[in-house]
Amino acid sequence: MTDAFDPIAFLEAAVATPSHPGAGVAAMRALLVETLDAHDAEPWVDDAGNILATRSFTAGTADPSRPTDFGTSRAAGGPHYVLNTHIDTVSPHVPLEVDREAGVIRGRGACDAKGQVVTLLAAFLQADLQGGRLTLAITPDEEILSTGAYALVDDEGSPIRHADGVIVGEPTGLDVCTAAKGRFEGTIELTGANAHAAEPHSGTNAVAALGAALRALETFDERPGAPPPHPDLGAPTLTPTVVDGGEATNQVPDRARLTVDRRSVPPETTAAFDAALTSHLRDAVPDDVDVTFEFTDRPTPFLEAWATDADAPIVGALAAAAGSTVRPFTAATEASYFAAHAPTVVFGPGDLADDRGAVAHSPREYVRVADVQAAIAATTGALERLETSYHNN
Repeated sequence: MTDAFDPIAFLEAAVATPSHPGAGVAAMRALLVETLDAHDAEPWVDDAGNILATRSFTAGTADPSRPTDFGTSRAAGGPHYVLNTHIDTVSPHVPLEVDREAGVIRGRGACDAKGQVVTLLAAFLQADLQGGRLTLAITPDEEILSTGAYALVDDEGSPIRHADGVIVGEPTGLDVCTAAKGRFEGTIELTGANAHAAEPHSGTNAVAALGAALRALETFDERPGAPPPHPDLGAPTLTPTVVDGGEATNQVPDRARLTVDRRSVPPETTAAFDAALTSHLRDAVPDDVDVTFEFTDRPTPFLEAWATDADAPIVGALAAAAGSTVRPFTAATEASYFAAHAPTVVFGPGDLADDRGAVAHSPREYVRVADVQAAIAATTGALERLETSYHNN
């Protein structure tokens, strides 16, 4: 089934296929579906645009199928593992460049995340298991709103909620990542009262109240009852990013808005952050200024902070197969949605940044062929190790 699959040729084709917001993901989705079809994997695309394929194993034989529930945990006499990453990239598209002498593939998506797509695709096709099920779940919009990933876990009956483990492909330098900060975004609105700037005392200056609000942001994580830094992820951050206020240069402004970026750590949730920030701001700003906070409107939940127990079987199996370090991941990912329901790790070839600067999302994005091959071997080996351990226990 997999003898004819050439992962590096597929990766080159994938990087050459634009899938940034301006181009959309249709061409990249078609390439992946055609490849899966060519290897008898019977893929399908769900209503959210996710590309799905499943393999059930019995005594060393694989049965690719398209069940209505795409498999439940242990439905095939063994564990159920999910392999996830995404086909979309950021803008702009950077054309494919192959340096065969150096063993490097350059171009948009080389490491984020088409290097991950080929890693998980190859492992999905090559794994030789005695029982259980593998699900390949590739999402279409991780870089924007993650509607695909959220659809995979939104239904209470989703089998991904009951998986024995999830491997999420992201550029980790072949390290196994078991935790990541969350990311929330929202706007603080301060409301005062308009007045003529010649008589400022007759109004309430919302822009002037920004000073108290900014100082409150600096002390937010030092407030009584604030959770301590996470042992792996460290302290959360709260960063003001955009400010707006006032309409006329000779008028006391009655409104000011301040957008903030929150990088959370467990166990903080969006609900807890909202309540705590609103209370802290209310205590800080003048009594005659009204203060509210609202999360930025979006169709999917924000990516919460998450952490997987280092003793989870999927962590040990992948770390042993890769011979790599176990550490946190430094960016927010769709792993957040999966980790709320199943043991989840982030793993893959390539780096977010190297000693020269940014790699992922940058014009110089690249991945090393040797790292892709190592990631394929490690992921395949980990799946086989996990399945053997399950039956031995």
